[in-house]
Amino acid sequence: MTEATHTAAYKIGTPGKPWGAQEKAEWLAEQKIQRSYADDVLQKIKGFEKDFSIEQYASLEYEQHGAKRYPLFIVKNRDWDNKKPTVLVTGGVHGYETSGVHGALRFIETQALQYAKDFNILVVPCISPWGYETINRWTPLAVDPNRSFVVDSPAEEAASVMAYLAIKDIKPDAHIDLHETTDTDNSEFRPALAARDGITNSNWNIPDGFYLVGDSENLQPEFQKAVLQSVSQVTHIAEADEQGQLIGAKTDMPGLISFPTKKLGLCIGLSDAAYVTTTEVYPDSAKATAEECIQAQVAAVTGALNFLQTALR
Repeated sequence: MTEATHTAAYKIGTPGKPWGAQEKAEWLAEQKIQRSYADDVLQKIKGFEKDFSIEQYASLEYEQHGAKRYPLFIVKNRDWDNKKPTVLVTGGVHGYETSGVHGALRFIETQALQYAKDFNILVVPCISPWGYETINRWTPLAVDPNRSFVVDSPAEEAASVMAYLAIKDIKPDAHIDLHETTDTDNSEFRPALAARDGITNSNWNIPDGFYLVGDSENLQPEFQKAVLQSVSQVTHIAEADEQGQLIGAKTDMPGLISFPTKKLGLCIGLSDAAYVTTTEVYPDSAKATAEECIQAQVAAVTGALNFLQTALR
């Protein structure tokens, strides 16, 4: 695992002083389009039209930020039945976390139909398309969507999903949110966060392997174990460091840490779902390929669903 380090001052801003409009504009000017949401995501979603209902739930009007308009889509099973449990799968809350997006798409492509007989399946493959295209954690306003699933959200990406669920009166019974922990968390994103907020940065030990983040106020350990067991058939589970921690948090069990998700505005805290978990894949591992990372995300979702077939019966 990558050792924790204290890093030098970030390239933007003054150490100890939070960013203002000028620093945020300077940061935004450095961001560049590096891949295509239309080609990588929208084209695949279009291919699901035969078997699934596809709804545009919002669009991000980012022309004013030098970007473009991004239509946002949800994929759901056609035979929606309010008597069945509802499972929400989200990807790309942090757009740079590639296997989260492609794991959600792969799940739809290969697994979702077989589970639709028991569940209402609702998948949001890429919540943050600007972040996907620029390989970025934040929105153009330097806001972290995965701290923004709150009332009066500062991130349209988060607000749009919550608004859709509220308007449609959808109350998920379970929610699996697909993420990655990467080496760039230490080399770029945590230093940028510290600079933005005017605080001192201390990097994490980055775990080598897959782990989960649960809700500390409703942990559901048997559910988390089922997800980890499923993923362990595909890739290795991260081991805790010498302090018994993953990313600076004490483990609740091997491969699992937890936080108060609603208080922190995390995506899995957006509803009152009984069963929630956030996946964390490590794509920079020498022991895992990009394809294995995608498969691990799919295994996390199917492991959750297999458990829920009994738990929610």
